[in-house]
Amino acid sequence: MNIHEYQAKAVLAGYGVAVPKGKVAFTVQEAVQAAQELGGRAVVKAQIHAGGRGKAGGVKVSRSLAEVEQNARALLGHTLVTHQTGPQGKVVKRLLIEQLSDIEKEYYIGLVVDRASGRVVMMASGEGGMEIEEVAARTPEKIFRETIDPVVGLTPFQARNLAFAIGIPSDLVNKAVKFMTGLYECFVDKDCSIAEINPLVVTRQGEVMALDAKLNFDDNALFRHPDILELRDLDEEDPKEIEASKYGLSYIALDGNIGCMVNGAGLAMATMDTIKYYGGEPANFLDVGGGASEEKVTEAFKIILSDPKVRGILVNIFGGIMKCDVIANGVVAAARQVGLDKPLVVRLEGTNVELGKEILNESGLNIVAADSLADAAQRIVALV
Repeated sequence: MNIHEYQAKAVLAGYGVAVPKGKVAFTVQEAVQAAQELGGRAVVKAQIHAGGRGKAGGVKVSRSLAEVEQNARALLGHTLVTHQTGPQGKVVKRLLIEQLSDIEKEYYIGLVVDRASGRVVMMASGEGGMEIEEVAARTPEKIFRETIDPVVGLTPFQARNLAFAIGIPSDLVNKAVKFMTGLYECFVDKDCSIAEINPLVVTRQGEVMALDAKLNFDDNALFRHPDILELRDLDEEDPKEIEASKYGLSYIALDGNIGCMVNGAGLAMATMDTIKYYGGEPANFLDVGGGASEEKVTEAFKIILSDPKVRGILVNIFGGIMKCDVIANGVVAAARQVGLDKPLVVRLEGTNVELGKEILNESGLNIVAADSLADAAQRIVALV
């Protein structure tokens, strides 16, 4: 789950992480009032769930209340297109009005879970303000890492190592250590999957603070954090993905025209790869899970069909815990409910596969049976 920058900063401030003063605004009037409270000069920041806002014109420095009003009007209600939103962009519905910072130098700090070591890694670089992927590709030697022992946590020694490595001024190292420690504590306590501060800035007044902040949370741990769940902004999410989450389905919308319903994330990825291999484009990632009910399968089918780009559907099920007859009943029920008029290719294998095929054959629906994943992918690509 993602949250907005202003929300991330509020969460971090609770762990002693220094952030600029700021206030969220939903109207132009609220933006001007917030700027007045900050002395009349402020940064107007578009709040959407996407990076690259500054390069896309979504971050505007305002030297007067008149400029704040002008910039707020230019952003609120308008679509912002960044490299992460795709060409369709996102409509700006809220702004962060934040105090101006007298920046001396910009840095980067990030936390992720390293799958290789199974531990949290803190990354730091003196190349703040840039995309960390660009830094990694062009000058990987400028990224420094500390792998954190989960029993001990981030030690002062590790934090100091990173601070010195990226060139934090010696008289501000202790502040940087406090910053990094608070960031790590937040990452662990709130079950984050990503914590990224880009840029971390040192000001001419000797402050070490987060000029921008991004926090992502592990969906599987949200039951432990009702306070975080309250920060969810449904306006920033695809309606189909919201509907899928109500039924415990893993759904991600894509740009293609072949809808996919698969059980198991790995099989779903393989299915999408195979569709692309044979010249097609998947319209979604959808994992119904290992223990889906007939109702769940029916809802999954409806969600796929609610995408107007979908011109055909591929169902690829390997029945282990999931029984093929349950999938077949769900497919038939959904197809009848929505009046399916698009090509449907189904590949079943595993538990109760013969019963599943029998249900499909006797349904009277126009369903194309496939014997393998390659066969299924070729058939649906040809049909659409």
